[in-house]
Formats: sequence, structure tokens, C-alpha cells
Amino acid sequence: MASDSGHDDARYLAGSPVRVAILRVLRRDPRRPAALTDAIDATRTTVQRILAGFRERRWVVKRDGAYHVTPVGERVHDAYEALLSEVENADRYGRFAADLERAGVGFPAAGLDAGELTAATRRNPLAAVDRVVELIRDAVGTHVRAVSPIVTRQFNEAAADVLDEGASVDLVIDRAVLNTSVEEFGPATDRALTDDDATVYVAPEPLDYGLFRYDDLACVLSYDERNNPRSVFESTDPAVLDWADERFEDVLADATRLPAAIENA
Repeated sequence: MASDSGHDDARYLAGSPVRVAILRVLRRDPRRPAALTDAIDATRTTVQRILAGFRERRWVVKRDGAYHVTPVGERVHDAYEALLSEVENADRYGRFAADLERAGVGFPAAGLDAGELTAATRRNPLAAVDRVVELIRDAVGTHVRAVSPIVTRQFNEAAADVLDEGASVDLVIDRAVLNTSVEEFGPATDRALTDDDATVYVAPEPLDYGLFRYDDLACVLSYDERNNPRSVFESTDPAVLDWADERFEDVLADATRLPAAIENA
């Protein structure tokens, strides 16, 4: 557990961007106070006061007129930069991670370090949908495993194109998607029933997220409260690939083949 002095020192460093800037500059190479003043555009009085605070905490020492970061100061600097990086990632990936956590799917936190996120924005609300369509169209000649809580014309058309080009697809949907497919996308449903390369399963419970998996790529989709695709995360990281494979098998285990699901409905 961190001590009170540790919290105080963390607040001290984070409490001023000038303190952070000085420690960052000194981490690269030792400097005299005058050189620090020029480098960070601060007054000499401010620089001297901050250097005194650093010396009190033994983050720097003065040698031959220049200030040098100590090994402790290096660790403090590196830990602070790592924290900033994590906070930036939290801002970028926070909504995606929260959507998956609400779905209770246990997405590996380490996987966020090894992937690309495409998110819908006010300026481009279809960014996630468009990216998924691109990824589907790239699956020509592969075996695709997918989970989807929605059905759209764009997804159906892209899937039909890759099936025509030699891909095979295992798709898990839920009963809401099945009903919409039967009512609004009859030709696509008929093809799913007759095409040997397209195998569709229906899960008994509503699906709250999407998966798209082929070759060495895993894509995870999160959705907003209206079931619109909000973001798509794509990764080739082994931990994410293993997680995606496990999730697909878990969903598939309780699902029913499409013909039986339609008959039961």
C-alpha cells in the first residue's frame, strides 16, 4: 500500500506541468538552471524552486553546476509517463471496455495494448460499420467465425460477396436477429439455409457484443443502447485471439442450427 508521503509526492509532481516538464528534460540530459529556464519557458525563480523540491525528494542532485536525475528520479519519471499513457488509453478505449464489461465477456485488459480501435463519432456515425464491412470483404478465401447481435444490409451484402469468392462462414445470431432476418432479409435467410458454406446458429439468449474472426485476426464490436455498432477493435495479439476463440465456442455451445431454430419458432 502506498504511503501518505508517496501520495503527497505524486500530487506534487502532477500538480504543475512545469515540474513535469523539468523532470522530463532532465531525464534526457543534465542541465544548468539557465538552460532549463530557456527550454521550458519558465522564470529562473520557478525553476530554482522546483529544483529545490526535487532535491528534497532526492529525485535530482547537483553536480558541476548541472542537475542530474538520480535513479530514483528516473523511476518516478518513467512511472509518471506510464501513468499518463494509461490515462490516455483509458480515454480512447474507455467506452469500448465499458461496453464489453457490461456484456460480462471478460475481455483481457492486456489486449488493449495490441490493437486498433475504430469508433463511431458524431461526424462519422458509421465509422465502425464501414470498418467491419471492409474487414468482411478482406476475408475472401478464409473461414470466418462470427457473432452478431444485429443484421444489416451492409453486413449481408459483404458476407454474400465473400461467400461468392470462396469463403466459408460460421455465424451465431440471437432470436431477435433471426426474426428481423426472416421478416426483412428473406433472400439472405434463404441463402443461409441452402448454402453449404454458410452455417448459421441461433443463440437462446440476447447477444450484447459482436465477434469477427479469421486467419490471425480477431475483431470485437461493441454496441450502444440502441444496438448500433459503436466501435470495432481489431487485433492479432495471441491473447485476444485465444479470448475470441473461447468466446465463440462458449456462445456456440448453447446455440441451435438455423433450420431447427426456424422450425421451433
